[in-house]
Amino acid sequence: MEEYKVENSSSEDLDSETLFIVSQTFKALGDPTRIRILHLLFKKECSVNAIAEALDIRQSTVSHQLRFLKNLRLVKYRREGTTLYYSPDDEHVMLILKQMIDHASHS
Repeated sequence: MEEYKVENSSSEDLDSETLFIVSQTFKALGDPTRIRILHLLFKKECSVNAIAEALDIRQSTVSHQLRFLKNLRLVKYRREGTTLYYSPDDEHVMLILKQMIDHASHS
């Protein structure tokens, strides 16, 4: 079996803020609705309405989940008139999500 090493890191190096951010990020990736939203945003920038329509979920649910993701800096937005368009804000997390989807799809 192949051994995996993490360079320049040990459990002693993790301060409480880092631990909190990592645990919250995994919490974000542990919710099916948030995974669906991030997966959609990985493909294209979307407004709340477009996300709600594409995923067949209520706009209020989308807004709530986007707020959670934005607070973790996993998504960002740009304003065009009165519409906000969301996109991924952290390619590291998107890579983890893609790898997990690929892993789950691997037969």
